[in-house]
Amino acid sequence: MNFGDIIKTTLTDMNIISAITSTVFIILLGFFCRKRGIFNDHTAKILSNVVLTVSLPCLAFNAFMQDINPESLKESMNVLIWGLLVYVILILVSKPIFMKFKGDDQTTLRVLTVFGSTTFFGIPIATAVYGPQFGVTIALLASVFNIGYRVFLYSYGYIKMSGLKMEAKNVKSMFLNPIVLATFAGLLIWIFQKSLPQVDVTVAVPKAVENGKIVNEMVVKQFAFLRIDQTAPWLFKPLTYLAPLASPLAWLAIGATLGEVSFTKAATDKVSWFYTLVKVIGVPALNIAILAILTATNILPISFAALATIVIMMATPTATVAAAYAISFDKDALLASNASLLSTLGAVVMMPVWIIVLEVINKMGIFN
Repeated sequence: MNFGDIIKTTLTDMNIISAITSTVFIILLGFFCRKRGIFNDHTAKILSNVVLTVSLPCLAFNAFMQDINPESLKESMNVLIWGLLVYVILILVSKPIFMKFKGDDQTTLRVLTVFGSTTFFGIPIATAVYGPQFGVTIALLASVFNIGYRVFLYSYGYIKMSGLKMEAKNVKSMFLNPIVLATFAGLLIWIFQKSLPQVDVTVAVPKAVENGKIVNEMVVKQFAFLRIDQTAPWLFKPLTYLAPLASPLAWLAIGATLGEVSFTKAATDKVSWFYTLVKVIGVPALNIAILAILTATNILPISFAALATIVIMMATPTATVAAAYAISFDKDALLASNASLLSTLGAVVMMPVWIIVLEVINKMGIFN
């Protein structure tokens, strides 16, 4: 299949097109609702809080409710390693990129470049676009990858923006927020499920196909008692209803947020435009380039599912916490606000492009 055929196949894939249009249309719906007054000035914050404290923790925990095998464990560890290394790389690379800027401007631009909205913007899109193809794998990989983000955001990000040493409140924020707690709880259950006390559970296992229908056989299997998807379905089921809310609620909140701010003022800021190009184009492209080399040399090989997850999460706008740091510590709050707005618009525009690029890479067979 030549390059033209790959592009044509990608652009006519209804699963890909539907995922892109769902994202864009629901964001536009949030924007419309805010402009028409259907959403008030508190709606975006309320929706964001629901996503961050309810839906995303459920999504993160549910992702680990699956059997473990050596291959998935190895890839998860590779994603975790890259999730830590990439922030070190971005911290180093951002220095020469913004070298012509001085003082607070450089500090703010570097921190905003290093930290994107991976949790609120990236995970809902990645799971919505690629979840149907790879099942819960995407949510699992996204949760593991995001561990490094949390560690660096509340340590390096805080120290750099505040000029102070690490404080206890940030250590608390790093480890005791609902998403991190759910991620680590699920991760530990997933890794150690063979060592935990086991419970006999009767499950349906496909036995044969008769008249085009799958015939199941009921067998008894053992699961860790904390695998509530098998041992306590009455407890797990509510989580399966809450987890899918992350994507639509996040997109509505993004649209409502865009409906509250003035694009005209931000559009005249050339520095914010430069930052936006670096953030939504340069950062994900850098990830693709380095990961392609690491995979080709078998130094840190990852699958296409992992690549897609990482690129989507890296092609996100300014992290809310990073922008809040700039405002709280008076590190050019206006620049941070303009950069946040333009990068959000840029991410909305570029996300479909990156999804198409990823599909082209997938069909070229660069990653398994």
